[in-house]
Amino acid sequence: MSLAGAAPLCATWGEAVASVARRLAEAGIVEARREARLLVALAASVEPATVLGWPERRLDEGAEARLEELARRRASREPYARLVGKRQFWSLDFALSSATLDPRPDSETLIESALELLPDRGASLRLLDFGTGSGCLLLALLSEFANATGVGVDLQPGAAALARRNAAALGLAGRAAFVVGNWGGALAGQVDVILANPPYICSESIDSLAPEIARYEPRVALDGGRDGLDAYRALAGETRRLLRSGGMGFFELGEGQAPAVVALMAAAGLTVMSSRRDLAGIERVLVVKRQ
Repeated sequence: MSLAGAAPLCATWGEAVASVARRLAEAGIVEARREARLLVALAASVEPATVLGWPERRLDEGAEARLEELARRRASREPYARLVGKRQFWSLDFALSSATLDPRPDSETLIESALELLPDRGASLRLLDFGTGSGCLLLALLSEFANATGVGVDLQPGAAALARRNAAALGLAGRAAFVVGNWGGALAGQVDVILANPPYICSESIDSLAPEIARYEPRVALDGGRDGLDAYRALAGETRRLLRSGGMGFFELGEGQAPAVVALMAAAGLTVMSSRRDLAGIERVLVVKRQ
């Protein structure tokens, strides 16, 4: 067995990093050396700083075999978070699966918006998260609002099951429920807050995305139809029906979609309050209110 055909069996950590970095660079991965260090650390069950500080240490045979598999998968552009099986979001750890999106830092803009506009952390809010995936949006907000409860809805049974496990791992299972459904079709009653990071990529654009997304993210969580707006068309009506008077909805947007989504929400009788840009300056979150 050989790491990229260059490093000897039971290579040192430094040799393994160099070998894997070459392999990842050839696969088109930009920060190849940094990622190689992460993979060596994962294979050796140590922190990346330990690999950096003691490059002369050697991998044992088991660790080298693990590293070969990790390097193969990452060179195929499988994201690092999926190799680890988890992602940190809002300083919380979320398990991932093939049924869920890998949460992105951009989506934390939605949490920031909600906290800014919902200042009472003791409020007994009822939350609803459409397309919950790993449950990251709903559970992040529940971690901030000690008296809130919430429901997450997802079309994929595997996603709803994983979100339940994440809720249990975070000690939030008593305040969160997850159901399988097509938006709000199986729901009744009204809520104070609606959250959604819906599919918003135009169908024909998905295959041109980075391989980490196009190959490994669930297509159903990406595909927003011909113009990327199918989910918002459904959510506008569902939000109008399920949001209580005075309640607020927070919707993640794709780049350049704000004007079209504003029009859809206004046509459903919702008041557009504001939008918020992410760290890249993209208009990422739209906030609506039912008057």
